[in-house]
Amino acid sequence: MSPRSLPMFLVAIALGLAAGGCADDHRAAPVDGAPAGRASGATPSSRDRQVLYYRNPMGLSDTSPLPKKDAMGMDYVPVYAGEEGEAGRVRIGADKLQQLGVRTEMATRRVLFRTLRIAGTLQVDERRQWTVSPKFEGWITELRVSTTGALVHRGDPLLEVYSPDLVGAEEDFRVAVGALASLRSADAEAQSGAARLVESSAERLRNLGIAAGDLPALRDGAAPRRSLVLRAERDGVVLEKTARAGMRFMAGEALYQLADLSSLWLIGSVAEQDLALVRVGQRATATTVAYPGRTFAGTVSFISPVLQPETRTAQVRIELANRDGLLKPAMFGSVDLPAGRTEASLAVPESAILDTGTRQLVLVDRGGGVFEPREIRVGARGDGYAEVLTGLDAGDPVVVNGNFLIDAESNLRSATGAAGHSPKTAPPAQPATEH
Repeated sequence: MSPRSLPMFLVAIALGLAAGGCADDHRAAPVDGAPAGRASGATPSSRDRQVLYYRNPMGLSDTSPLPKKDAMGMDYVPVYAGEEGEAGRVRIGADKLQQLGVRTEMATRRVLFRTLRIAGTLQVDERRQWTVSPKFEGWITELRVSTTGALVHRGDPLLEVYSPDLVGAEEDFRVAVGALASLRSADAEAQSGAARLVESSAERLRNLGIAAGDLPALRDGAAPRRSLVLRAERDGVVLEKTARAGMRFMAGEALYQLADLSSLWLIGSVAEQDLALVRVGQRATATTVAYPGRTFAGTVSFISPVLQPETRTAQVRIELANRDGLLKPAMFGSVDLPAGRTEASLAVPESAILDTGTRQLVLVDRGGGVFEPREIRVGARGDGYAEVLTGLDAGDPVVVNGNFLIDAESNLRSATGAAGHSPKTAPPAQPATEH
């Protein structure tokens, strides 16, 4: 098989490497695809050596006692007597190693650290939102809070309203309180009945949304007020306001939307392959574009049980404290989640791994320019390293730089060697001609 049938990028790499070392190559150039003439002192002809078996030209572990081709149509490479110790290994000359920039590193045990970064948007905590929605119909007589974005505290007046139903309920309460006072000298049964009437009238007012602080005045005999004040239930900010002075409202109509912004949610998406690194209760650190260099502490509070099929991601919710009020809803932010491991494991740099799609390989430096492909099983990754579950021992030197070029060089040599030594296709040697 001619080298032209190989992938073009491997040929280009090999040609580039060969060009760097051609000054030291004293062999005659091949003509019309014929094998190059050997220099003095070359090894005996392949016809004079005994073939032990044939190995896969792409470095795979399978062998054959007879000549054959692989799935790509490449001839298996013959292994001759005396070469069996080199089968499955790659030998690179010292000058070529320098050109390739080969660098090795020992496989060592280390704790893998990985930081998962999640981008998202700040949102209002849904548990800290509430609506001012009267349970009766009436009219707004006065607005005490008239702007969106206003900060209110618990008990602050929001608006005053008039409602005939509310005035009637106040009058019933006042009358019940007066009746109880007039029965102080009556028997216990009469007093108990009057007390139950007072309590039911007060409960009706509370159900209508009357604050408990407004009841003592009625209990003291004050006349029902024409306007009733509706107050804030807790601290918060006005997000929406539909109330206007003089407008009529119906029971259940939303007049204000308020929220407590002392804590916000950052909603982000985590890729499917990273979900195992995220857990509820995990500490997080958030940053925003608005405050560069400043961080905000948070905690993962929710991981969506549903995966988005379009993006293969799941939503994650991180709660962020916002006591200073710096964070605003709809801000963009990012969160760093430390996903490190506490136990040490055998690991190699990720650059050492050659991934074929079905398996992972590393090149182990055996010394003297000999490199042995070793199949490994990879586990967790982090901090630029990958955990090695099987295939390596601590202290094994693996190639971390130039391994792809070594792999490309060895594959090209195997392919050209298979084409040149195939007993069925080898053409007779021809003398080189000079141009």
